Amino acid sequence: MSDQRFIIEMGMGNDLYGMDYTKAAARAIEDAIRHSSIPLFEATGLSHDEMRVQVTVGVQDPDQVDCTALAEKLPRGRAKVRAVFGGLNVENPDTGSTLVIASAAVEAFLPRQA
Repeated sequence: MSDQRFIIEMGMGNDLYGMDYTKAAARAIEDAIRHSSIPLFEATGLSHDEMRVQVTVGVQDPDQVDCTALAEKLPRGRAKVRAVFGGLNVENPDTGSTLVIASAAVEAFLPRQA
């Protein structure tokens, strides 16, 4: 039986000073899940352990994202995080530093219900 997606949320995060792609991605994920409230589990008696969570984060340098650390911070479900090319790097013309902007999509899946 295949899983059925029941939620998708999007978020944006940044790191203004450290050029830390993982920090920007974490903030994007937090932004996405901050908008969610899922009463489904209380209403149906389903366990959060039955939920599969798939997170995709977009940044300019995906290899710099610690996906394992991000997955461990997700509060519910069985989480997997992957980093892809996306987001945006913006150079500050006054300092020459780079501002890192990440985008995230957080999807939650449950087994199909009868």
